[in-house]
Amino acid sequence: MSSPTTPGNAAVDTPPRVVITGIGLVTSVGNDTTTTWKALLEGQSGVGPITEFDASAFDVRFVAAVKNFDARQYLDAKEVRRQDRVVHYAVGAARQAVADAGFEVKGDGFDVGVVIGSGAGGLTALTDGFRQLFDQGPDRVSPFLITRYVPDMPSGYVSIQLGARGPNFATVSACASGANAIGESFEIIRRGDARAMITGGTEFAPNEVSLAAFASMHALSRRNADPQRASRPFDNERDGFVMGAGAGVLVLERLDDALARGAPIYAEIIGYAASADAHHVTEPAPGGAGLARAIRRALKKAEIAPEDVDYVNAHGTSTRYNDRDETTALKSVYGDHARKLAISSTKSMIGHTLGAAGGIETAVTALTLKHGIMTPTINYEHPDPECDLDYIPNQARRGEVRVAVKESMGFGGHNAVLVLRRYEE
Repeated sequence: MSSPTTPGNAAVDTPPRVVITGIGLVTSVGNDTTTTWKALLEGQSGVGPITEFDASAFDVRFVAAVKNFDARQYLDAKEVRRQDRVVHYAVGAARQAVADAGFEVKGDGFDVGVVIGSGAGGLTALTDGFRQLFDQGPDRVSPFLITRYVPDMPSGYVSIQLGARGPNFATVSACASGANAIGESFEIIRRGDARAMITGGTEFAPNEVSLAAFASMHALSRRNADPQRASRPFDNERDGFVMGAGAGVLVLERLDDALARGAPIYAEIIGYAASADAHHVTEPAPGGAGLARAIRRALKKAEIAPEDVDYVNAHGTSTRYNDRDETTALKSVYGDHARKLAISSTKSMIGHTLGAAGGIETAVTALTLKHGIMTPTINYEHPDPECDLDYIPNQARRGEVRVAVKESMGFGGHNAVLVLRRYEE
């Protein structure tokens, strides 16, 4: 392959192509990829009453919780005790992903990195630490508190478990954290700082503190009598998001390495861009302007025309402003083609997993490209005049999907967009 040259005739290496070869999922509808994917295609909801604590005094009494997850499948009993579930989920999803890819960190591990995003880190561990401090005194605070709650610990712990000594850090950009992690990992491989990356997002946030805080700001649905129908992105009767938990971790590799070892390939990542709204701490910029900028730039970097996109895995939170402004952003970028796009929100089934959302939903997007089936937006019953695109209502849909876009948005005005393409030899 010939290399392009700069005006000064200095050779410039062509960036390597980057593919997804492994997927690991821990969600409210399944503790592995196969179970989760099947449940999503069937339109199952993972939302239910809170069982972790007594929520009777709360305005919101339901979440999309991970169920029957046994961290001892992936960590020994001592490590399970010393780490928060945000790490348990990350390690579980990472070990699933490397097993799925048939991937092994070899030699010194310097060419394999880990970037895993989390919006809140070990929030439950931090809450427990405060209880110990105020109820029992400073001497009772656990020596493991710091390493249980800092948001970088999922990345750090996965690298320790797998021996990956390449670039290692966490992305903390609220609900865009997981998508930013994958995008930055993609760029790390393209610029030659690693040959493979283990990347995605993880979160365990639905505890008393976070539930009370989100409810206080009126961000959560209050459909206590019918929780499985509470998450309803783009529906005119949406009244807020549903808190979720889980992890989605991918193995990204250089295409030539994946081919050389006969690895499975789910999809190719061909573009990534991020932007800031610089507008408001919770509301998107008017008309989704910040998201629209990120979409346009990601498509440009991927060398993809808007009309070449077949499917969008939306951020789709089931909140009034987000869904409206995301729809406006799609119309702004895609023009008339927006009405030909197939769009769906995974959050309708598994709730909003915050920092894990981008990891889980990018995995779902890759599975869509691989299998040619698009997951539905469940609970879509009352069309909103301001949200008038094709949101794949209520039932999965088979169709030709060659190019897909994953969008993520976060409190603070963070936007992250990934462009994926079906891999064809």
